[in-house]
Amino acid sequence: MKSKQRFGDLKVLSDDQLSDELLKLKKEQFNLRFQRATGQLENTSRVRIVRRDIARIKTLASRKRVATAK
Repeated sequence: MKSKQRFGDLKVLSDDQLSDELLKLKKEQFNLRFQRATGQLENTSRVRIVRRDIARIKTLASRKRVATAK
């Protein structure tokens, strides 16, 4: 249920805000991968959540691009 709420929150963002959010999540993903490699990662489920949020943002961005192209 939380993912639907997150998806709804992302829908109202502009293209610039989506790209900023994507950049933030990519940085977090890098930091999580680094923590996992060094053995310091405590919340392993966060990796999955961040990966899925990145996919959600990319999906929304492509949908908006297609909608504006029509």
